Amino acid sequence: MDTKLMAAESEEIDWGESAADEGKIMKRTQSLSESVHTGLPYPLSNHVKCSLIKGDYLYFHYGCDGQDDRGWGCGYRTIQTMASWICNNCVPLKDKQTPPPSLPKIQKALVTMGDKPGSFSPSRDWIGTFEASLILDYFYDVPCKLVHVRGGGAELEHVAVEELHLHFEKHGSPVMMGGDRDNSSKGIFGVCTGDDGSYLLVVDPHYCGCQLEKMELQKRGWVAWKRVSSLDQSSFYNLCMPQTANRAT
Repeated sequence: MDTKLMAAESEEIDWGESAADEGKIMKRTQSLSESVHTGLPYPLSNHVKCSLIKGDYLYFHYGCDGQDDRGWGCGYRTIQTMASWICNNCVPLKDKQTPPPSLPKIQKALVTMGDKPGSFSPSRDWIGTFEASLILDYFYDVPCKLVHVRGGGAELEHVAVEELHLHFEKHGSPVMMGGDRDNSSKGIFGVCTGDDGSYLLVVDPHYCGCQLEKMELQKRGWVAWKRVSSLDQSSFYNLCMPQTANRAT
């Protein structure tokens, strides 16, 4: 491995420790694009069933708070997007202006819970759907259902799709999706089924750059309907589904 790359990966992150530092981090997220999936046409003109999230949220992505998390922070960003939905749509949180937790707060919480060793905070270690369920319960007292989809093909097309339809109809909250071979975190905000298969509405946290309006994000493919059959058919997938039916407004 290149020695410069090794040095960069081992370099400790300086999150900052003061409340002022935390405030600066989160202040940059107050102007993030909102509900970036709205206005995107359905992928099928003659769909059998389409189910979407209900309510507003902010779109968190690589570098959106000034912290460079490219290559490792996609799970954190999806969690922040899900947390913003909970803050906007769940009682009594919607009346408290509770911001989504920052990256350092997420890491420190996982250490506090005993899920991670002390060396995890600070680090550039990835997190996935299991950690997402811990974080949403820790900060918001929202339990999550974890669904394991063993492989592609029929498992994705039937098990995952049916679970997603049921979830959006009952809870209306965003879902986090991740896997092994396909280990990129994805926010799932809808599912649309037709006679020839299904599509997932993916809000992708991997965008990095200046803030874009939702139409531009959709145009560039960061918010898009993805055919289920286009996912890695040899990867397993996990879904983290916040159970918000009794909390949403």
